[in-house]
Amino acid sequence: MPLETSPFRPAWWLPGPHAQTLWPHLCRPRPRVATRPERVELDDGDFIDLAHGDGPAAAPRVLLLHGLEGSLRSQYARGMMAALSRSGLRPVFMHWRGCSGEPNRLPRSYHSGATDDIARVVAHLRAREPETPLAAIGWSLGGNALLKWLGETGSANPLAAAAAISVPFRLERAAARMDRGFSRLYQWRLVGELRRSLEAKRRLRGLELPEPLRGGFRAFDDAVTAPLHGYRDANDYYARASSRPWLGRITVPTRILHALDDPFMDPGAIPTARELPPAVTLELARRGGHVGFVEGALPGRPQYYAEHRIPAWLKGQLSLQDPDSAALKAGYPCSSI
Repeated sequence: MPLETSPFRPAWWLPGPHAQTLWPHLCRPRPRVATRPERVELDDGDFIDLAHGDGPAAAPRVLLLHGLEGSLRSQYARGMMAALSRSGLRPVFMHWRGCSGEPNRLPRSYHSGATDDIARVVAHLRAREPETPLAAIGWSLGGNALLKWLGETGSANPLAAAAAISVPFRLERAAARMDRGFSRLYQWRLVGELRRSLEAKRRLRGLELPEPLRGGFRAFDDAVTAPLHGYRDANDYYARASSRPWLGRITVPTRILHALDDPFMDPGAIPTARELPPAVTLELARRGGHVGFVEGALPGRPQYYAEHRIPAWLKGQLSLQDPDSAALKAGYPCSSI
């Protein structure tokens, strides 16, 4: 079925969307992962930094795409890297331009519709190991870009499977939601990080860059994101970069994990079952926050649902045989693990 009710049950000691959203960021120790860096030089003179994780030499690879102003330091990224390695898969983390700790060389940066950079990195990985299955996972902004790319490329997409978590399917609704209530705190922090990243690049690279206006996401996107990336204004960017219009063209097996109480967007942004093609399953949880999905019966002893659910599902799609492979393909409730 294209639309499933998630078996996820939030930890009773983390009630509400904000507790679910903030706990992993503020309270989770950063998981330890061993990585090997690689810089991919691009034809336009810029670069993208990758981090390769551990895994069996012949295992399928999984490309990880972080959210807005994320990096390999993000707890959710490191947690998933470790979970994929434990599952017998080989993770490789992609930093969006300018997010690896060093400003990128060009005025352009990254954004919610930057599917060109996903295509470049996938082509690079496929050229190195053309016979190895490759999957991808994207969070938030990274999930939106991944889903849009899957739709743009349709049956020509080279991935074997994909997963997306907490996706802002309609960017204009996400921007409006972030300008209301407690969500304005998230907006204040993220827009502040975007401003600091822009100023660091201006200072270190000596580039002429747009001056961000005072305000939230819409003001920043109007003044900076849109002109730097070929959009007329924020409205044009939101309309053309949103993933929801592209979902119907996806043919790669894809699982989306989303919570109805996500404080980064409103439920009206979520696609309906009619919009989802046979290849896409939307697992919809009543609660879970934004990139949260924290479970666990004991206070202070969390488990992270996505780090069980997504690797298990990918293993089934990538045909890694183990005693539970049939159950994995059927999508059993991983919250019981």
